[in-house]
Amino acid sequence: MKKLIVVIPAFNEEASIAKVIKKIPRHFSPQVKVEVLVVNDGSVDQTVSIAKEAGAEYILSFSVNRGLGAAVREGLKEAYRMGADLAVMIDADDEYPADHIPRVAAPILTKEADYVLASRFKRRVRGMKVYRRLGNYFFTLLQVLLLKRWLSDGQTGLRAFSRSVLRDMDIIHDYNYAQVMTINIVGQGYRLSEVDIPYKVRETGKSFITFRYVFKVFPAIWREWRRVKMEYKRRPDYPSLPTTSTQNK
Repeated sequence: MKKLIVVIPAFNEEASIAKVIKKIPRHFSPQVKVEVLVVNDGSVDQTVSIAKEAGAEYILSFSVNRGLGAAVREGLKEAYRMGADLAVMIDADDEYPADHIPRVAAPILTKEADYVLASRFKRRVRGMKVYRRLGNYFFTLLQVLLLKRWLSDGQTGLRAFSRSVLRDMDIIHDYNYAQVMTINIVGQGYRLSEVDIPYKVRETGKSFITFRYVFKVFPAIWREWRRVKMEYKRRPDYPSLPTTSTQNK
């Protein structure tokens, strides 16, 4: 039986985290055991107690807020240490459809991909603020240009990872993870797939993305891109890693 661990990074998400956990399909396949790991990024509200009541099996807590990038990195590494055969990461704000997790995990379970992005923009997106939409388009296009392969949603908060990706991936930015993660994983030669999902804007809490986001993320993208060019492509095993990109709808 395959172990799938759903990793949920959370900072003061008491209003929405129970909804996300309860929507996660636990028995979509007799060959897959699903468990939930919440990464409590220094929350000062009732996020942890509500997550436990909603059914989260594991809680990884930071004593102070370390940032979304750190929460995602440590959560995925913990999933690997716990023996996950694959992992799915989903935001705690209920913007992304947790009930679609089986579809997002499918390309990894069938060994068609190593890393899956759940794309909001393969469908029509309603209600997203203009600056957020433009920011998504811009940073996705930047990744397309750097990686020289097509993707439609480089900022998605719903992703799936094979065990080998969990082992090898790295996130160098504690503030954010979205762009550097994909550059890191695809830059190592792992196969990327996208799955379309429905999407709704968050109804509770507050997004951490502001105007300063651009100025914090750009340096990390540049550092990661240089590392891919200088380090990974010089590894003796690099050509043997899978490089075929797949698209799942």
